[in-house]
Amino acid sequence: MAKLKKAARTKTASRKPAAKSAVAASHNLIGTAQQIWAAGIGALARAQGEGTDMFDALVKKGMSLEAQTRKLANGKVDVVRASVEDRVENVREKATDTWDRMEKVFEDRVQRALTRLGVPTREDLAGLIKRVEALTAELRKQNGKAPVAKKAAAPVKKAAKKPVKKAAAAKKVGKSVLPKAPTPRAPKA
Repeated sequence: MAKLKKAARTKTASRKPAAKSAVAASHNLIGTAQQIWAAGIGALARAQGEGTDMFDALVKKGMSLEAQTRKLANGKVDVVRASVEDRVENVREKATDTWDRMEKVFEDRVQRALTRLGVPTREDLAGLIKRVEALTAELRKQNGKAPVAKKAAAPVKKAAKKPVKKAAAAKKVGKSVLPKAPTPRAPKA
């Protein structure tokens, strides 16, 4: 039993210093909390005093960073824009070239089809127009006088009189006489 009493005395003795250390720790903790509180209040007072200056400094720093970022971004945008414009121009040139080639092939095929059908070309029509203008000019020179015929061209003389009469009649009516269009040929199979 003596051992138990001795153990109980040691436990009580050890509890007293633990209680003292707990009280000291709590006083320590309270002191530390008061110091933290005081530091926070001091920081608040300092921030209020220097807040405007700090805010202005932060705004100035932010503006300079924004200017640098814009400058960098604009440089990159210009590079990208130039690259895109070059690519678009290349594609446009290729598309135009391809379109021109397709148009040429189409025109050639249409021309061949019209030729097979016997439709006169622009050159044919231009030649006919020139002939009609020359004949009209010749008729105006003669002013209705009978053309001087050659001896060997007697049958042609009669044929020439008919178009003159028709032309004169057409002139009075206001219509022009055009030569007949060539007859179309059947396409080859």
